[in-house]
Amino acid sequence: MGEITLVRHGQANSAADNEADYDNLSDLGRQQAKWLGAWMAAHDQPYDVVYSGTLHRQMDTATEMGFPNAQRDARLNEIAYYDLTEEMADYRPDLPRVSPSDFEVHFPATLNAWKDGHIKGTESWVAFCTRVSEILDLASQPGKRVLCVTSGGVIARAVSQILALDIENMARIAVPVYNTSVHRFHVREGSIPMLATFNSAPHLDVADRIEARTYY
Repeated sequence: MGEITLVRHGQANSAADNEADYDNLSDLGRQQAKWLGAWMAAHDQPYDVVYSGTLHRQMDTATEMGFPNAQRDARLNEIAYYDLTEEMADYRPDLPRVSPSDFEVHFPATLNAWKDGHIKGTESWVAFCTRVSEILDLASQPGKRVLCVTSGGVIARAVSQILALDIENMARIAVPVYNTSVHRFHVREGSIPMLATFNSAPHLDVADRIEARTYY
């Protein structure tokens, strides 16, 4: 049996209001990644292949985890959510996003508007879903352990594809995803990957790291 492990990047610049500024790990984000790398080295089995998206926060997370030579694949990159948010402000001025706490309501509304073509973004909803599906196919290697360092939207879409969830439930999957959380799928020849672990953070499950559990 093979295994796919998806890891969300460490905490990024949550004070940002655009894609470029957000794409930087905070000091805590780097520490979260180091803790996860140390936990994996002590408790996990080696990986046969390691991939990372091409965003700085993803590549830096992989490096801090101990995988500086992870293969880069842009299909692991996050939804360009700030770009969608700008368009959403024009399409739905009645639904402003003024703080991270608005995400729970704003995210599913934005995804639905994107899916229905009311906002365009830098790629279509179909293109996003297709590349996540391609990543799952790439990482589904029976007998091998494949690690992918990615982002919350990709993780939520991957879980939603496997479990056949709609957008509202995809949003519910995305909202509680921790920075540097671990998500695992079992892979068997000729079958759909099976979700085995969701939103695990064993490297943060100690008393003095409770405050290091972050969502954004």
